Amino acid sequence: MAPLDSTPVRVAPLPADLAHLWLDPAVHTYITAMHYPRGSETHRLPLWRDHIARPGWSAYGAFTTVSALDSLRPAYSRLRVRAPLAVSEREILIGVAYGYRGAPDQWWNRQLYSGLLRAGTGPADAREFMRDYFELTELHVHPAGQGRGVGERLLTALLADRPEQKVLLSTPEVHGEDNRAWSLYRRLGFVDVLRHFTFAGDSRPFAFLGRPLPLDDHRR
Repeated sequence: MAPLDSTPVRVAPLPADLAHLWLDPAVHTYITAMHYPRGSETHRLPLWRDHIARPGWSAYGAFTTVSALDSLRPAYSRLRVRAPLAVSEREILIGVAYGYRGAPDQWWNRQLYSGLLRAGTGPADAREFMRDYFELTELHVHPAGQGRGVGERLLTALLADRPEQKVLLSTPEVHGEDNRAWSLYRRLGFVDVLRHFTFAGDSRPFAFLGRPLPLDDHRR
């Protein structure tokens, strides 16, 4: 797919009650950005639907308009959203970010808690650290839209006005932290919480990162 270098990008909320309009292209964007095999959507769609119902859930999408010729390409058509989310019939979704309020009964929360204990944090300190946070669950930009600051716009929109004390996330470890995701998180002030953690069912090492909220001071 050709890069969308010059087309303007619009960032807007993705309402839960309109998930039937944006969920398929959002999951397709995620699968493509993560280089997962086609067919992975089947397993991810139910999970994302479950997350939408969690307390404090919020999501934003990044949209852009393609030419009439590009809109005929199958790869772009997979990213197309339907009215009333799209402002034109050629607008497509190229980025998605969502998260929700963390809670002890969530799988991700239990994974981080167990990792902190194994790293030597006491149970009381681990519970206090995880008492009030927003989990940044997913942040993905389609390869055709990367390198244009779309991820930062999505993240700052998602974290604006959050009531939690902090935001936490997990991301795959990368040698030298040398990719766009790590660069974005470090630029916005995220620091290490736990490194080289292996989730159950995934052999890749992950890092947990976090920072206080609000995000307003990230450029100071």
